[in-house]
Amino acid sequence: MKKLSLRTRVVTGAVAVAALGAGTFGAVSANAAPAESVAAAPAAAAAASNTTQSTHLTIDAATKAAQAALDAAEKENQRVTVAVVDRNGNTIVTLRGDGAGPQSYESAEKKAYTAVSWNAPTSELAKRLEQAPNLKDIPGTLFLGGGAPVTAKNAPIAGIGVAGAPSGDLDEKFAQAGVAALGR
Repeated sequence: MKKLSLRTRVVTGAVAVAALGAGTFGAVSANAAPAESVAAAPAAAAAASNTTQSTHLTIDAATKAAQAALDAAEKENQRVTVAVVDRNGNTIVTLRGDGAGPQSYESAEKKAYTAVSWNAPTSELAKRLEQAPNLKDIPGTLFLGGGAPVTAKNAPIAGIGVAGAPSGDLDEKFAQAGVAALGR
């Protein structure tokens, strides 16, 4: 075996000590992580008090409701479009029935948005225009019969809008069929 110089032995020893120290530091750091997460727990609890949870329809539930509304319209030979929006007015699903007019797509979405925004059927909201005619000027709304809110624990979570039948009463009847389908 070849004899190592003093300089080589010192450098080799220093590298060994550094490696041992790094390994020890890594082990201590790995064990320190739970303590950090325990310290972070109060921050998480404080953040939780500043947040809220909400309920949303699944895509399957929204599709089921839209299809039920469309089926109800088709049974009465009505050509409609059905839109389901979430609590924020974002469209979850839209079904345009065969032969539905081109205006029905946008109208259905606006009726759904209006219903969820005020947590009321749009036929009732249309009556409010007599006392507050400026309501109709709110962007994205449509105060015609055909929109119905979907609620959970009395809070609005979605809206179903139907457009294309000859009257808002029929549109709303079909929207209510969509709401009813969610209860089954």
